Amino acid sequence: MASFAHLLACLCLALAAQTVTALVLPGAKKTIVGRVSAGPIEISALGCGTWSWGNRLLWDYDPSQDEEIYRAYREIRDAGVTIFDTGDSYGTLDLNGRAEILLGQFERRYLEEKSSSKSMFGIGAYVSNASNKQQVATKLAPYPWRVTRGSYVKACKESLKRLEQDKLAIAQTHWSTANYNVFQEGALWEGLGDMYDEGLCEAVGVSNYGPIQLGKFSNRMKERNVPIAVAQVQYSLMTARNNEILDACDDAGCRLISYSPLCLGLLTGKYNLDNLPREGNPRRQLFRELLPGAQQLLGTLDAVAKDVGKTQSQVAINWAISKGTVPIPGARNLQQAQENLGAVGWKLSNAAVQELDNASAGVKKKMIENIFQTR
Repeated sequence: MASFAHLLACLCLALAAQTVTALVLPGAKKTIVGRVSAGPIEISALGCGTWSWGNRLLWDYDPSQDEEIYRAYREIRDAGVTIFDTGDSYGTLDLNGRAEILLGQFERRYLEEKSSSKSMFGIGAYVSNASNKQQVATKLAPYPWRVTRGSYVKACKESLKRLEQDKLAIAQTHWSTANYNVFQEGALWEGLGDMYDEGLCEAVGVSNYGPIQLGKFSNRMKERNVPIAVAQVQYSLMTARNNEILDACDDAGCRLISYSPLCLGLLTGKYNLDNLPREGNPRRQLFRELLPGAQQLLGTLDAVAKDVGKTQSQVAINWAISKGTVPIPGARNLQQAQENLGAVGWKLSNAAVQELDNASAGVKKKMIENIFQTR
C-alpha cells in the first residue's frame, strides 16, 4: 500500500510539472476540428447551429431535452468546435431567446466541469485558451419596431444579458429589409457599426444577403472601419447556387457560413415518401414536394458515402467544407453531435465533389429560398 501511495504521489508531481496544453487527461478527447479565418478573427472549421434549441414547430423542442442537448454541446466543444450560430428570435413564442440562454448556461457549466476535472489531478483551475474559447455569433432580427440604430444596439445588449456575457464574437443582422423597407436597412447597418464601436462584438456579419447587397454592406463597413467576419446563406446540395456569393465574400474579406447544410434533414438519408416528418410539421409537405426530384442526388450521395465509409450526412457536410464554407449543422443529442463531427478530419476527392456537383445540378426542384434572401 505504501509503495502504491508513493507511486501515486510521484505521478501527481509529474503531472503537475507538465504544461497544461500538453496534458491529456484520462477520457479527454483530442481536438479534431481545425481553424479557419473569418475576416479579422479565426473560427472553427465546423460550427453548430442552434435554431432547433427552443423551436417547437419544426423541431419539437421541449425543455426536458436540455440535458441531452448539453451532452451534444459538450461533445462538440471537446472536439474543438467554437463557433455557435444563434439568434435573438430563436425559440417559439414564450421560449423566444431560449437558444441564447442555453448557450450561456452550457458554456458556464462546461467550463466548471473542465475546471473540476483538472482540479482532481492537482493542476488547478481550467483556463480556456484563445483558440478554444466559445464564440457566439448572434443574429439580431430586424423587427418592424427596430427602426433606429439605437434600437438595434439595445437588441444586442439584450442578447448579451441572456447569454450573461460581455461581448459577442460576431453580431449579425438576421436578414435584409431592402426588399420591403430600404430606410430601415440603413439604420441596421449603422447599428451594427455602433455595436462594434462600443465593444459589444469582435466583428459583424450578415445573413440572407446576396452578393449585390453584401457588396453594398461591405463598402459601408469599410467606410466606418468595421470588420466583417461572416456572411451566411442557405447552402447545400439541394440549393440553387453559383460562385457569386463566394466571390462576394472574398471581395468583402469574410467567410461564407453555410446554414442548413443538410437541407432540414432531407440529405441525411433518413426520409423518403413513406417516412416523412410527423403530421403538422411544415417539413412534411416540403419533403413530399422535394424528394421525388432529388432521387438521383440522394442515390449519388449514398454511393459516395459507401465509397468513403461515411454517412450521407457526413458527406453532405464535408462537401460544404470543400467549397470553402463553414457549415453549421444543428445537434440536439449526442448521436447527432458525433455524426456531425465525423464530417471533419478527412476530405472528399475532387472526383467525388464533381460527382456530387453534377447530381446537385440535376435536382428537378431545388430547396426554396429564404423569403428574406436578397440579390
